[in-house]
Amino acid sequence: MRHVDDTERRARLARRHAVSPWHRVGSPLQATRAMTVLHATEPATVHLSVHARVDDVTVDDVEAALYGERSLVKQLAMRRTLFVFPRDLLPAAWGSASARVATAHRARLVKEVESHGLTADGAAWLAEAEAAVLGHLAGGAELGAQELREALPALQGRIGGRTDKKYDLSIPIAPRVLTQLGLEAKLVRGRNGGHWRTSRPRWTLMSSWLGEVPAPSTAADGYAELVRRWLRTFGPGTSADLQWWLGATKTAVTTALSAVGAVEVSLDDGGRGWLLPDDLEPEPPVRPWAALLPVLDPTVMGWKERSWYLGPHGPGLFDTNGNAGTTAWWDGRVVGCWVQDDDGRVRVSLLEDVPAEGVAALEVEAGRLSRWLDGVRVLTVYPSPAMVAAR
Repeated sequence: MRHVDDTERRARLARRHAVSPWHRVGSPLQATRAMTVLHATEPATVHLSVHARVDDVTVDDVEAALYGERSLVKQLAMRRTLFVFPRDLLPAAWGSASARVATAHRARLVKEVESHGLTADGAAWLAEAEAAVLGHLAGGAELGAQELREALPALQGRIGGRTDKKYDLSIPIAPRVLTQLGLEAKLVRGRNGGHWRTSRPRWTLMSSWLGEVPAPSTAADGYAELVRRWLRTFGPGTSADLQWWLGATKTAVTTALSAVGAVEVSLDDGGRGWLLPDDLEPEPPVRPWAALLPVLDPTVMGWKERSWYLGPHGPGLFDTNGNAGTTAWWDGRVVGCWVQDDDGRVRVSLLEDVPAEGVAALEVEAGRLSRWLDGVRVLTVYPSPAMVAAR
């Protein structure tokens, strides 16, 4: 059995993820393909993840790929998380990960509108609301959730807020309907109505946004394609990694691994991982490298089993819900985080001793990111304990 040690895994990460300064790529689309998808829960993550992998990229370059060329498209998919997909990968997600989330979301939404007294027939109410939205956006209109709510009586209503519990908040039902339509590829989050750091999507029909909308893949084919691309980016990874990343069942993962002909390999921790059959050659070493990655960057979030690059620092770098904060990398391992001061300058906070070469390289990356941000401060709702302590 082929053995892939942690040193080789870190070399693969440096090249495949384009995070080493020596292996960056040339465009937002190439950066996204390198990672399979980019996390987009926080809109700034998309821009910062691209910047980490592309020299001389601008905010306008990222916006052009998202909203001009539309080579990159936002789609809710695995684990009910918002991602940026390369356009050609969308059908795979629509037929598999997005479809799985859509089924569960629809059932819950129907139940909620009934239990909160909006209607006695949740399915009929939802069908009417969906038809109203699709009709209103016909012809290429792009509208925000509030504009749609104000224009359409079918979207009126709120759920929650019936108890005094802090988490029980009264919220409008309209965004839940838009989410359902987005999961089913009937709507898409189009242009952003605010600054690139904020999320104010203007919803539009998928057919208006993309023109010709391809048919979703079958579930089996969709999962196989997602697994194929994930292995190219993150391999070797374990079945547990894949099941977590996909938000899928163990059976779906096993079937997909078989479909792509994945080959089992041994890992340093005694576990077993998987590689694609044409990706078994040993990875050459890479020169030492430094990188600063944003909150929820896909490199940090790509595996469930992370000790080979996190070491003992996991509790300090993730919040209690498993969301990764900013990370500072030296030679394939996370060694700290980064924050911004009041003037927007980036400052690295180390969690362990790093050689002088590494400290210097991290300072170079901090300067590069500070110049790119040019005083713009990026806030987050997912600060890690290490970030809080560094401020």
